[in-house]
Formats: sequence, structure tokens, C-alpha cells
Amino acid sequence: MPVHQSLTHALAGALVDVLWFVDGCEDDRMDPDDAVKVLEGVAFLMTQLTSDQRIEFIDLLGSMAAEERDASRREFLKGFPEGFGLIEGD
Repeated sequence: MPVHQSLTHALAGALVDVLWFVDGCEDDRMDPDDAVKVLEGVAFLMTQLTSDQRIEFIDLLGSMAAEERDASRREFLKGFPEGFGLIEGD
């Protein structure tokens, strides 16, 4: 059985891994300005998705969060849709 159910799932997992790393990096490991540029760039990309693409990605993130064993990564996954502009906050 493949590690990922689809290419979309694999790429979403890779994107989350990179962003989780960047978001959690200490200033001595990554320039804070560069980290902000990466995070803002992805947030902008998320705003360019169609409504159907957003729904698909949000659903995938929810599935990934439900399967995640690491509590901090699970919380990152749960907060991803709001944090990266896929949905509006309350």
C-alpha cells in the first residue's frame, strides 16, 4: 500500500511539513523576515484557489489532522485553514 493515497495528499503533506518547520523555526535557524515571506507567499497562494479547491484542501487537512499522532502538528493542521486564509476567522 502506498504511503499516500494520492499525489495531492503527498504534496499537501510536504507543504504542511515545510510550513510547520518554517513556522516553528527559531531566529538563529532561519531569518525571521524570510520565514514571514514564505508564510505570506503560501497564504497568498491559498487565496488564489477556487472555492472547490479550497473545500478539497480543507477536507484533506481535516483528514490529515484526524490521522496525526503528534499533538503539535495536529494543532497546526487544524489551524491551517484559518491561518493561511482558506477560511475567515470568527
